[in-house]
Amino acid sequence: MRVLVGTSDGLHQTGGDAAASQGHSVAALARGDRGWWAILDERFLWRGDRASWEPVTEHDGPALTCVLKAAGEVWVGTAEAHLLRLSGGRLEPVASFDRIDGSSDWYTPWGGPPDVRSLSAGPDGVVYANVHVGGITRSPDRGTTWSPTIDIDTDVHRVLANDETPGVVFAALGAGGLGVTSDGGDTWTFVTEGLHATYCRAVAIAGEWLILSASAGPRGGRSALYRRPIEGGTFQRCTSGLPEWFRANIDSLCLDALGVTAAFGTEDGEVYVSSDSGATWDLVERDLSPVQCVLLAAER
Repeated sequence: MRVLVGTSDGLHQTGGDAAASQGHSVAALARGDRGWWAILDERFLWRGDRASWEPVTEHDGPALTCVLKAAGEVWVGTAEAHLLRLSGGRLEPVASFDRIDGSSDWYTPWGGPPDVRSLSAGPDGVVYANVHVGGITRSPDRGTTWSPTIDIDTDVHRVLANDETPGVVFAALGAGGLGVTSDGGDTWTFVTEGLHATYCRAVAIAGEWLILSASAGPRGGRSALYRRPIEGGTFQRCTSGLPEWFRANIDSLCLDALGVTAAFGTEDGEVYVSSDSGATWDLVERDLSPVQCVLLAAER
């Protein structure tokens, strides 16, 4: 399994040299049909494969924050809570996203504009966009229409659709632990059992297990990983191969999983990998620049 690590100073592969973009900040990564997508310096969209990387387009508007290849489209979220779509080699605004019911009430606690923080899609092609702070919106028709799901005051840090079961979506919450829906967001339940704290930033699906990060708050402190079966149960602390606590939060795009393999990176430049759905972990990289995103890719 290949692990791509986006840092504040370039894109790296575990066990190898920088893969591309040395000297550039890599803010987000996503799997594509035959390779990967990356956001560099919050304004450039790149596409890569095992042989090379190349720039696709540049965006002069609000900073690019996240990227998703789904429903036949490449979607890119931005600061100031906008959504773009790659069309004809350019990133074009998704006008319907700006007209979502309740979007005028999106906000941040510190008074700045909200962002599109994360994107995900289910096997039925429904696209989910997490606005911080503005809840989670969904589109069943490739962006033609959007509707809100969870309450906009719910502080969502990461949305993740189960790519095997339509309608099952998870959310890492800033105050409520894990949010779970099985009906595409019409109704939600909130799970905190087993967590030492309920401030959560990242969530991933590793085989039959769910992995979640939790910490004392926005500045981190007593940050840790937990796991539980997808179908439910009490969260169990991930301890084997990991330090007792991490100093900073394991951030929204810094945890990924593919099959039973999971990986995450830290602000201190470390990368850990598990081959058993988070039961045990190995430190595979250290002394990198601060990690900003992680992506797993199967070797072919």
